[in-house]
Amino acid sequence: MEMKEDMHKKEMGHGEHRIEMSSHAMPGSHGGMGQRPGMQGAHHHMLDDFRRRFIVSMVLTVPILLLSPSFQSFFGFSFVFTGSNLILLVLSTAVYAYGGYPFLKGFVQEIHSRLPGMMTLIAVAITVAYVFSAAIVLGLVSGDPFFWELATLIDIMLLGHWVEMRSVLGASRALEELVKIMPSEAHLRKEDGETIDVNVEILVPGNRVLVKPGEKVPVDGIVIEGKSSVNESMLTGESKPVSKKPEDTVTGGAINGEGSLIVEVKKTGKDTYLNQVIELVKKAQESKSRAQDLANRAALLLTIIALSVGAITFVVWFLYGPSLDYAVERAATVMVIACPHALGLAVPLVVAVSTSLAANSGLLIRERQAFERAKDLQAVVFDKTGTLTRGVFGVTDVLAFGEATENELLRSAASLEGNSEHPIARGIMRSAMEKGITLVPPEEFRAIPGKGVEGKIDGILTRVVSPGYLQEEGIAVQDSRVETIASQGKTVVFVLQDRTILGALALADIIREESRDAISRLKGMGIKCMMLTGDNRFVAKWVADELGLDDYFAEVLPHEKSEKIKEVQKQYRTAMVGDGINDAPALVQADIGIAIGAGTDVAVESADIVLVRSDPRDVADILLLSKKTYSKMVQNLLWATGYNSFAIPLAAGVAVGYGITLTPAIGAALMSVSTVIVAINARLLKLH
Repeated sequence: MEMKEDMHKKEMGHGEHRIEMSSHAMPGSHGGMGQRPGMQGAHHHMLDDFRRRFIVSMVLTVPILLLSPSFQSFFGFSFVFTGSNLILLVLSTAVYAYGGYPFLKGFVQEIHSRLPGMMTLIAVAITVAYVFSAAIVLGLVSGDPFFWELATLIDIMLLGHWVEMRSVLGASRALEELVKIMPSEAHLRKEDGETIDVNVEILVPGNRVLVKPGEKVPVDGIVIEGKSSVNESMLTGESKPVSKKPEDTVTGGAINGEGSLIVEVKKTGKDTYLNQVIELVKKAQESKSRAQDLANRAALLLTIIALSVGAITFVVWFLYGPSLDYAVERAATVMVIACPHALGLAVPLVVAVSTSLAANSGLLIRERQAFERAKDLQAVVFDKTGTLTRGVFGVTDVLAFGEATENELLRSAASLEGNSEHPIARGIMRSAMEKGITLVPPEEFRAIPGKGVEGKIDGILTRVVSPGYLQEEGIAVQDSRVETIASQGKTVVFVLQDRTILGALALADIIREESRDAISRLKGMGIKCMMLTGDNRFVAKWVADELGLDDYFAEVLPHEKSEKIKEVQKQYRTAMVGDGINDAPALVQADIGIAIGAGTDVAVESADIVLVRSDPRDVADILLLSKKTYSKMVQNLLWATGYNSFAIPLAAGVAVGYGITLTPAIGAALMSVSTVIVAINARLLKLH
């Protein structure tokens, strides 16, 4: 476990480095999606800055267009006067300096970090265009200036960055919403019974707070007084309100329903469930993605190619082209259109969207690379108790021998067992309550030591007894179904009236209804489903047969579970799903460890992924999300790089003979469209 934790810590370190690498793409970092303290504020500031620069540059571009000779010629009008060229130079200088500032600053940062990227390409392109055009106006060289191309190029780049930042913030907004869930005030219940409003930050464990109907629970704690239903959907993804009564736990951020609750504070601040979730989401978004490595290498390679092709394009057109300004325009277009802008966004944005989406569904990713590997899983091994089963004793079979119905048998048994604390009694009671069966108080109730209980139900002497009682009394069981359920390792009791057997009840750890759907979905993905349990082989076989498992391992001691996982790993890439406590060695051994039903205890150190709910269907969800996330990453990487295969040659002028020419502004538009598509594609990622 320590080894895996050390690896996880190292991965976090690499994640931080990856963010710094991505941050060279834009002043203040637009590439890395990890939301460290203050990062949200920085993103908002950048968004406002790009909007201001875009608006100002757009306003200045209008007179630049009107004063540009090539623009006038194209639209067939003339607007020339003394000094118009100098005014054009001044306006263009303002756009270059103010609108181009983020790109020039980014260029300096990239050169300083020795990681040239998209800012280098943009800065070189706009600087070449500006210097060449200014030199023409000042009479240093001959040719036609292209100030209007410069201005529109900067406008489009600013617009692209503005749209991109909006997408980045949109992807991170789910995390902001998690932060907003926690209320800032609480109703503190003093020892004298008085209630005062206080800041949540001053609460300490042991304090008691009043939660009124419709209010949010301010802390993690235990209900002391009151009954209500609580909506935990923002925490677990479970839409159905959960009933709460004294001694039940409640989680900060959940919304109280119809009743008032007195809650004793157990966790506050960074120890609360919600804050642990937020921290996990941050770490997962910051952690290194294997796909991001590819994106970073591709961005660097594309930058080198673009600068090289740009230089070659300039030399070729300068030597063989019509003019110097045409050579400059071709080179600038190559560098603009090859900007690996979309690459900087392709993977981080998908990471942010998928991690936030998972967290809001109760699927907490602790280790990013493990989540990415989930798409390649071939087998899932489940712990039985508490994972595939509910971990509680209950009635699994009701066998009626005579005229009595199944509900009548359960009613009689539960009415008698209502006075007992034996696990069998509690199981029968629980099953009757779940079916909504109304019980009757027994008369002349008496326990039969070691054998069962008896009493009068509706005036008739009724007994609930063990097979041992029947043997002692010489009462024979004539129904073959009893042998079948007994062979499954279930506990069997009989309901008698006098010496007549009315029927039998079989009890065992109840299989979750959700387990059937989970196994069906996983097998539909082509994944082998297995079970690992310390229970006897008869019970294990019954559960395996009921769920249609591919294999099972029974009577396995806790320290032997990791060895069984090793055996499965010889054939398949394997995930282990357990409760994260006695399954810890197996969770660490597996290729991916998934802790299920962790509830408010999210710090399951041995697991790579934590599923908050005790719902095995979430295992299928996390695997599906992994596949969809990887697919989105591949789509974005292909889109971010694919268009360059035809755009760069066109920008270099290979199709000029066919009348196809790309201007710097059109190149910038194509590059920006690519970036926007990548951003939108990432935002379209859905769990279902």
